[in-house]
Amino acid sequence: MRKLLVFLALCGALPITILAQDNSANSPQPKPADTQDKSTPALEKPGMAPATPETSPAPAKKTPPPAAKVDPNSGHVVEEIIARVNNEIITRSEYDKARATAAEDAKQDCQNHCTPEQLEIAIEDRQKNALRDLIDQSLLVQRGKDMGISVEPEVIKKLDQIRIQNNLGSMEDLEKAVSAQGLNFEDFKNNLRNGVLTQRVISSEVGSHITIGHDEIEKYYNEHKSEFVRPEQVALRSIEVNTDKKSPEEIVELKKKAETTLKRIKDGDDFGEMAKRFSDGSTAKQGGFLGVYKRGELSKELEDVVFKMRKNEVTDVMDTKQGFLILQVLEHYDEGEQSLAKVEPEITDKLYSGRMEPAMREYVKTLREQSYVVIKPGFQDIAGGGNSEIQEVSATPEASKKNKKAHKKYVLFGKKPDSGQ
Repeated sequence: MRKLLVFLALCGALPITILAQDNSANSPQPKPADTQDKSTPALEKPGMAPATPETSPAPAKKTPPPAAKVDPNSGHVVEEIIARVNNEIITRSEYDKARATAAEDAKQDCQNHCTPEQLEIAIEDRQKNALRDLIDQSLLVQRGKDMGISVEPEVIKKLDQIRIQNNLGSMEDLEKAVSAQGLNFEDFKNNLRNGVLTQRVISSEVGSHITIGHDEIEKYYNEHKSEFVRPEQVALRSIEVNTDKKSPEEIVELKKKAETTLKRIKDGDDFGEMAKRFSDGSTAKQGGFLGVYKRGELSKELEDVVFKMRKNEVTDVMDTKQGFLILQVLEHYDEGEQSLAKVEPEITDKLYSGRMEPAMREYVKTLREQSYVVIKPGFQDIAGGGNSEIQEVSATPEASKKNKKAHKKYVLFGKKPDSGQ
């Protein structure tokens, strides 16, 4: 689940080659019944209304609807459906892409510090949750649309950030670049839209319910003071403007770009946002965050500069072999035990993250209980909060759906009503 949260928090600023992953998520849909059909249900074709007691002829034998998209002209299966989330579907190709992305993520995280055996285990761990994560995102996007959340301005902003990050002159150029990789631009935008919408839902429905008080932070600090005894260190962010293989004329323009970016930061623009938009560095999507460094871990030239700086100070534009560099000292830790004021943000993040994951898992579990989720036999998905396999359930009458929806707001963060209510 942690991987899902990280992905959602970062996806809007990734380069084209990373962002263009297909995820299943669409419109809000009816909720499930309180009872489960004992028969084994078949996946329904999108748009087909489930049979109800009022409309189903009693003696008629039910014919299972198709479990795949079919070409009406040829009768051949063109896409295998492996899961249904309300009236939305998850296809085999989406699942395969999610597994491929999980493998790539594991390789990136394990780069240079995992053995082949550890990498294999990491890939397997991530891939086994691929279907679960696709279903979770579909539920969250449907919930966002049900809440009436509009994210179009944010989507446009993120598209522009991606355009700038990839050094493209216009949105038309961005569309061409996406299409050149064999991707549909509308699908590309929809993936961005779903990512932003999911973030908004998580923030509103889960994050807003998590509060970390100062007394709690102080208590953690007093109980873990040994964690905050450190050598002198600096936490750094960077904006990198790459000049590799550029002509002298282009280098002049790129230096102007770096100087303009620095001026905007000094005039009040956020360094992290500027890094996301203008940095060519590999850490751009994290707001340029490089990490925390002790003396001796940086080049002598950089060390002499940054260890003299205070928190939030920014360097001038520095000319390096790779291009132009701007650094910000996000925090300067003195040698010895760090004060509470310096580590308070760090403690807050740690406590928040510790509560966010289980709260998120419980929230998605509740969404599942209120939804019609069915998985094709042979594709396992582990439910949040336990190791029980998600059971296939039948669609239910409208009256039952309405009754469950009436309790929806109460169930999310309160005690679940008794079945007799």
